Amino acid sequence: MKFKILLALIFVNLMQAQKFYFPKTAATDSAILEKQMPELALQVIAQHQSPKNKPKYTVTFLDNLFRLQIAAKDYKNSITTLSEYRKEYADHNMAGNKFLAYEIYSMAKLLEKDQKMVFSNALQSAFNTKYESLPVPLTAKIGSIINGDVNDYKNTLKKSLAKQTDKDSINYASALALCKNYVNYKTYSGIIPQTLKLLKVKEQEKFIIETKKLSLKNGNTLTVTIVRKKENTSPLPVILTNNIYAGELVDEGLGKRAAIYNYVGAIVNTRGKRDSDGINNPFEHDSEDLYEVIDWVSKQPWSNGKVGMIGGSYLGFSQWAAVKKLHPALKTIVPQVAVGIGIDYPAQNNVFMSYMMQWIRYVTNNKLADDKDFNNYTKWDSINTAWYKSGKSFRALDSISGKPNKIFQRWLDHPGYDKYWQRMIPYKNDFAKINIPVLTTTGYYDVDQIGALYYYKEHHKYNKNPDHYLVIGPYDHAGAQSFGYNYVYGYGNLLIDPVARISIDELAFSWFDYILKNGKKPELLKDKVNFQVMSTNTWKHVPSLERMHSSTLKFYLRDRKNGASVFEKPKAEEFTKQTIDFKDRNPKYLYHKVSKQDSVYVTNSVYFESEVLDKDLIISGNLSGLFNVFVNKKDFDTNTLLYQIQPDGKTFLLSTHMARASYAKDNSVRQLLQPGKKEQIPIKNSTFISKKVEKGSKLVLLAGVNRNKNWQINYGTGKDVSDETIKDSGEPLEIKWYNDSYVEIPVYQD
Repeated sequence: MKFKILLALIFVNLMQAQKFYFPKTAATDSAILEKQMPELALQVIAQHQSPKNKPKYTVTFLDNLFRLQIAAKDYKNSITTLSEYRKEYADHNMAGNKFLAYEIYSMAKLLEKDQKMVFSNALQSAFNTKYESLPVPLTAKIGSIINGDVNDYKNTLKKSLAKQTDKDSINYASALALCKNYVNYKTYSGIIPQTLKLLKVKEQEKFIIETKKLSLKNGNTLTVTIVRKKENTSPLPVILTNNIYAGELVDEGLGKRAAIYNYVGAIVNTRGKRDSDGINNPFEHDSEDLYEVIDWVSKQPWSNGKVGMIGGSYLGFSQWAAVKKLHPALKTIVPQVAVGIGIDYPAQNNVFMSYMMQWIRYVTNNKLADDKDFNNYTKWDSINTAWYKSGKSFRALDSISGKPNKIFQRWLDHPGYDKYWQRMIPYKNDFAKINIPVLTTTGYYDVDQIGALYYYKEHHKYNKNPDHYLVIGPYDHAGAQSFGYNYVYGYGNLLIDPVARISIDELAFSWFDYILKNGKKPELLKDKVNFQVMSTNTWKHVPSLERMHSSTLKFYLRDRKNGASVFEKPKAEEFTKQTIDFKDRNPKYLYHKVSKQDSVYVTNSVYFESEVLDKDLIISGNLSGLFNVFVNKKDFDTNTLLYQIQPDGKTFLLSTHMARASYAKDNSVRQLLQPGKKEQIPIKNSTFISKKVEKGSKLVLLAGVNRNKNWQINYGTGKDVSDETIKDSGEPLEIKWYNDSYVEIPVYQD
């Protein structure tokens, strides 16, 4: 094994050291660049290795390859490779429109060459051919897919070329990046604006698209985009989406999605977005405004008086805002990956996240969505790093990011789940009045899973018999509002079971047919809670979240000396001591080797490992439990992770939990810890999962303290955490984790 690893490292180093000829004149002379790029691309392709026996890397390999083939002017093979990429990315042609711009460009270049066509004519022919070949649902978002910022692509290419100034060679990594940047610019500069004009012609044949101004009683005016199929002349139910991510192509795409399924699509932009006036204060006014929006759309001549709502993330939150004061015309909502405002965003279990600043800028920098700034991950990582290294208060993050921000500061003024957050969505008994059908979708890897399930749990807590269904599976934030990919990208490219690879769009509109058109109930919805058990290729259907498991297994924070089991309560009291020095901004990265194949990151954590499991175990639900601790400060932020060490030695992250200790008992009222006294910290609102843990596996539990650039740092003084600085760190945090502490693991049995 060591020999194989050594060979692999040698190969990687050789790849990085590989140099290709690339004349320095190509960096400044466009004619030379055009001649050299195909030759460079061919050399890179020759070194671009297929990931044999590593299927999770196949998608990245194919992504790079089809772009390299375009750079090499091998357009026929680039189309074939892109087709292979899409099949690898998602089953059932659900990704059939992904990277459509590159395919249309390649098709046009082939026609230009083979049929001696003028490129503009070839592009028109290629676009029309591809548009007509796509399944109708995939045509809805073509506008956003084929659009691109040509100037941005041009500037990125210039930066790549600038690195080659006075150089006659280029290494593999730089050559690959240069080829990709070149192809991005060539593709989009070659097809825009002609393809957008061609798309407009196609859509004018099929749809009626109108933009209206809706004046509200409070004096604000909102922009509403209405999309209808021309062939549908009778009134239809309206599918409404409340969109803060404003843009003509985005809004029309959301509207066309509804129209394609034979509904009227209505997209309203929130205050201050697109042509809506008023002050843009995200989350604050949606509940107030949407009642009037629903009233208006339900009374239009193209509406039959029935309204449904759909959308994900903020758009999912909006639906819960809308039902705080329920309009009679609103017959159903389909909140997908819904933000739990004040619950999981901008703070998760009362711990504010650095990402909130990036998102606020995203939706408030201008009247549209500032994708360029939002997607500048290098910039935002450097901002968060600068804040972390500075030791300044979390309140200083907005200034460090460029300028003070009132929204950011206002959110920080509400660290508990108080009336500020409560008035934005249904609260307690408000849920008892929500008697319309609801379909919630979320995923085990959805960053807003805690929020989505908060609404589900509260609805069932306060309503005796809510008509509320849940679908949850191995999806991330994007997948649970679109379709299930073959892999969960960004989470180790996790291969998901084939049965989980479903279209969330098709599920949602089947639901609308069921509720609004007296259609058949979607087959997947066999009970109120429908969850996919990972590693079994099966769905399970139960009447409640509690029935996702049939028993529990307590994992105690104990040493396994003398063969003791972590699943048995210890007889004698002991503890594991942990020390965290908040002054240290460069802690040593610590890893615990769990096998010859893998290790886990344990900086800021204490490590507990179970014995080998002697039978399969299906973990299904979310972690609960209780930490018994002794702390020398008034507060700290817990961070808990549960891993599976698989029989092959690889690790698998099963569940996580983060919370502010002082809010663990009640998220609306802070209860500081008493230094020097043994305290109990309950574990609530951890992430859900359902997965078979195979016989021969072990479980690893990490209990520790949150301390990194992505979240607030809680120094434990008892002051408002947002105001604490490194000067408040004082003596190191000391925690005694007592061995009668436990994490309760939910277990499912048929």
